[in-house]
Amino acid sequence: MRAFHPRLADLPPEIPIFPLSGALLLPGGRLPLNIFEPRYLAMVEDALAVGRVLGMVQYESALPRAEAGSQIYKVGCLGRICSFAETEDGRFLITLAGVIRYRVAEEIAGRRGYRRVRADYAPYAGDLAPEQPPRFDRTALLAALRPYFQARGIEANWDAVERHDDAALITNLSMVCPFEVREKQALLEAPDMSARAEALLALLRMGRHAMAPDERPS
Repeated sequence: MRAFHPRLADLPPEIPIFPLSGALLLPGGRLPLNIFEPRYLAMVEDALAVGRVLGMVQYESALPRAEAGSQIYKVGCLGRICSFAETEDGRFLITLAGVIRYRVAEEIAGRRGYRRVRADYAPYAGDLAPEQPPRFDRTALLAALRPYFQARGIEANWDAVERHDDAALITNLSMVCPFEVREKQALLEAPDMSARAEALLALLRMGRHAMAPDERPS
């Protein structure tokens, strides 16, 4: 159960964003971040002062740069800073708890070097509703996960993995698996948890079959 339960009307219309390619935050998930660039240190300081929220969003490095910086995707996820520590060398170690997805309505003037957007949460209002049990083949998902992890040299505590409830399993695997940027974006934009589970299973299977024969685990 999430500790933070905002109403749609309470969410800030304008938010700072942290464009980070390959980093996926989903509602209900938790993302640890090591903050060291001056502009993002300023962003965290400002977020801690007001609301403790910021938007994660991926960027597409293959696209031409916009005036404000790298081209960002139109859908991201609002995160709330749920833990915070400052290191002796001035870095911030934070953890974001995923709250709700948003669509970038427009990019607005930045502040203290970091970028800001006007966020439209309405298309994803369902993210704030009580979670419905996802419908998916858990056995098939775990069966696809084992060779995928083995092929990439990823060690897992399988007892812990299997103890996850269905929603946590789908969310955590979607966030931690080393998928391509566009694949992670597809998982983010899946209509609901069941659709995300289906997409996750397809990506695991495709990742397995895309490997060269001599790279596949025996």
